[in-house]
Amino acid sequence: MVLFTLRELLDLLVMTLALGYVFMQSIPRTRSIYQNFRENGWFNWENYKFAIYVAAPAVVLHELMHKFVALWLGLTAVFHAWYFGLFLGLFLKIINSPLILFAPGYVSISETTPSLMAITAFAGPATNLVLFFIAWLILDRARHLSQKQAILLYMTKQINLFLFIFNMLPIPPLDGSKVIFGLFQALF
Repeated sequence: MVLFTLRELLDLLVMTLALGYVFMQSIPRTRSIYQNFRENGWFNWENYKFAIYVAAPAVVLHELMHKFVALWLGLTAVFHAWYFGLFLGLFLKIINSPLILFAPGYVSISETTPSLMAITAFAGPATNLVLFFIAWLILDRARHLSQKQAILLYMTKQINLFLFIFNMLPIPPLDGSKVIFGLFQALF
């Protein structure tokens, strides 16, 4: 059995690159005065890489956990980049919208029972909650972090907390609605 198709890997790459661009000016990083003068207009490679380090793991691991849990439960699961959602995020970034809200990808899962759907839906936000606590613990316990490491961990903590709370809202098509609907159907 193949864990990822070539199409899934391409979609993951496209999603990661788009996330870096969308968040490259939203996620602060350390900069020297010299770097402020060297900013080269609309695109900065250092900001782009830093945004990928922070945003991509939160989103990619969230989606991949949906896939892995579904596969573990014996379901068929395929990751897809949602190109309309990606273009919406890029468009909002280009017009300098103060609100950047988009869905860059999803996992399609074969027919399943309500309880298995609830478990699979909760896997993504649970991953964000775990990443939040890992970053929080490292920030709380580590004594010799560089400024860049501290900012990276702080932003990782924040984005994962936001993704957990946002995705657990009981509003379709968010994961929270699938969890609540699946549990309700399984119990009643």
